[in-house]
Amino acid sequence: MRQRKTDYGTIILHWTFVAAFAVALVTGLRIATETPDRTWINWFDAVLPRDSVWIAHMQAAIVLVAVAIGYVVYMLRSGLGRRVQVDRVRLRGLFGRGQARLSAVIALMYWIFFVTMSGLLISGGLLYFGFYSGYDVAMLHWVGTWVILAFVVLHVLTQFKSGGAAQLLRIFRPAALPAPPPRLDAAELLGLLAEQSARLPESENVNAPPEVSSHPLQPRPEARRDRREPDPAAQPKAGPTRSRNPTLQANAFVVAAAAAITGASLIVATDHLAVDSLQIRRINPADAPILDGDTSDRGWRDVKPFSLLTGEGGNFDGKGETRIEIRAVHDGTYAYFLFTWQDSTRSLKHLPLVKEADGWHLLHSGFQLGDEHQYNEDKFSVLLTASDVTLAGGRTFHPGPQPVAGAPATMSGRGLHYTATGYADVWQWKATSSATGWMDDAHFGPPLDPTPMQAANVVPYKGGFAPDPGTANYRDNFTVEADTSGGPRRSRLVAPLRLPKVVAATTDALGDIDLDPNHGESDGARWFMTEQDSVAYSTDADARIPIGTVIPGVILGGEFSGDRADVRCAARWASGLWALEVKRRLDTTSQFDVPIKTGVFMRVAAFDHSQIRHTRHVRPIRIEVE
Repeated sequence: MRQRKTDYGTIILHWTFVAAFAVALVTGLRIATETPDRTWINWFDAVLPRDSVWIAHMQAAIVLVAVAIGYVVYMLRSGLGRRVQVDRVRLRGLFGRGQARLSAVIALMYWIFFVTMSGLLISGGLLYFGFYSGYDVAMLHWVGTWVILAFVVLHVLTQFKSGGAAQLLRIFRPAALPAPPPRLDAAELLGLLAEQSARLPESENVNAPPEVSSHPLQPRPEARRDRREPDPAAQPKAGPTRSRNPTLQANAFVVAAAAAITGASLIVATDHLAVDSLQIRRINPADAPILDGDTSDRGWRDVKPFSLLTGEGGNFDGKGETRIEIRAVHDGTYAYFLFTWQDSTRSLKHLPLVKEADGWHLLHSGFQLGDEHQYNEDKFSVLLTASDVTLAGGRTFHPGPQPVAGAPATMSGRGLHYTATGYADVWQWKATSSATGWMDDAHFGPPLDPTPMQAANVVPYKGGFAPDPGTANYRDNFTVEADTSGGPRRSRLVAPLRLPKVVAATTDALGDIDLDPNHGESDGARWFMTEQDSVAYSTDADARIPIGTVIPGVILGGEFSGDRADVRCAARWASGLWALEVKRRLDTTSQFDVPIKTGVFMRVAAFDHSQIRHTRHVRPIRIEVE
């Protein structure tokens, strides 16, 4: 039996797509492990990549765009559009039987694939370039991935159904592209029908079969010969003849490849030219903003904000997205930033404690795994790096449940922040803990050795994330001890560090107490205790506190010091919007800080009462200092 074959252009495009989609799939799944509630993907950790995930994902996306362009051009140039053509005949085949129905189903499947793949590429572009990187587009990208996977399975099954193993193996057997059939000439067809009608009455033997071609629409050999060899004398003398349908005379695959390369090159060029930049204007020192959370300062006037939509975070009304605006100025010594972002709730309840009949209980939903996503304060973080990064988490984030070999696995199943060399500067503001005006100055550096508590999985291992040298003025109002009676990860024992001096005063400071984590705090509420209005824990002090009392999970006392005290701030929440003003020297001269100058890259992230589930954006922001 003659082996079935496929034109080499289709084979090359087919397997290029398969390879690119496979890379995009495995890297995309690894990226998706950082999306809340998708840590189940870690079941496939052994086959998912760990390094340069974002770069490989984007490179695969460019190849997929190139293949899409090349395939469209190839189909048009080669005349193979009949493979996927959906006309009345094929639509009627859906109600038929056997091969007709299968052919119609295959054609419709192709079009579902084309539409889904287009949506996948478009949504990916929107997410990457930040035109719209919110929940809806991210979900379209996620669902589209699984539709393509379902198509792959059904495609193999339907191809096998239509022709068995021979049909599947033809994609491995290249052949030359067959020439398309000639176009139907209406004038020639009418002439043949008229000539055939005239011959019928002249037939001498009515019982003999008529002398017609084996195909009713093909002319007789002598008729074709007459058309091929016209009488030279009968031809009018004119200029050179022209093709009735002039086309580019070139190999269809070469044209398709050229179009694909051109399209991919345009995308790469657009990526390099369309840089997201934050302009830091110079102002007079007298116009410097006052750090009070008030956005009406003269220093912010006429400063055009840089706006971006961040997504893939936790909470934020179930969509995990928020729009962030950034304004920046400097006076030659200090840089000032105004960050505003949308958050419908003012969340201050950071791991509060409630007294019950059997003792104190810590309100939490994931603290024991390092992934508290209910009882946590609102937060905002800024990352500065001098590294030439181009993608999300470039050189600072490493996905997977155990990114550092020989170190403890992450208790949350998510990745770790660390660098191979050098430091990335990280500022972190916390709605309750930063109430006295400091934004915690930290850094991402090379992976640290785990502490004994981290090695025992009592507290989460943090990779290379650590505060700058110095002290902070806040700490948790509880201590955590391992309960090894049922294994190191069975449970944790919690004991308060300090109790209120006057319970009624502390309760009044909390405002309208609502322990629903999705409800914000009332205006003026204060969910921390100071060392002055609290006492060290003792059984006598504990005995005087009634059951049902709620106390804050944060203690403030002392001052920030050292490198950790380089960033000052003030924040205010109103009408569903946080406003955070920040001040730092352009150059602190600390090895853990990145100077604020042209060419430095910035990233921002917002947390809605969540410990690690922050929003993110793909492309970094390039700082340009005036």
